[in-house]
Amino acid sequence: QVQLVESGGGLVQTGGSLRLSCAASGFPFRSYTMGWFRQAPGKEREFVASIAWTGSPYYADSVKGRFTISRDGAKNTLYLQMNSLNPEDTAVYSCAARTGGGSYKDTDYPYWGQGAQVTVSS
Repeated sequence: QVQLVESGGGLVQTGGSLRLSCAASGFPFRSYTMGWFRQAPGKEREFVASIAWTGSPYYADSVKGRFTISRDGAKNTLYLQMNSLNPEDTAVYSCAARTGGGSYKDTDYPYWGQGAQVTVSS
């Protein structure tokens, strides 16, 4: 059974930092592309970042320079380091997994976690 479990969400002030984790199991983590997506109330789910099995990262323009995606193959864990947070970053963040190369399309990812709430106060 494929499982993706996010953790590390919470409440932070503008300018603060958080690190999200995604524990993966039930599939060959090291050969999959992993991604982070987010969805705010009243908005569509949007791409945040992805990382291929090679370790090559890709970021949405809105988070480039502030967020860092990484993965630990030994721990089967995906991370998202979020710095310089602002209220526009408030959303439910979900990790996702797929075979093949990197992708910014949520429809390309068949496996999803339950999501973690990130709230940034003014």
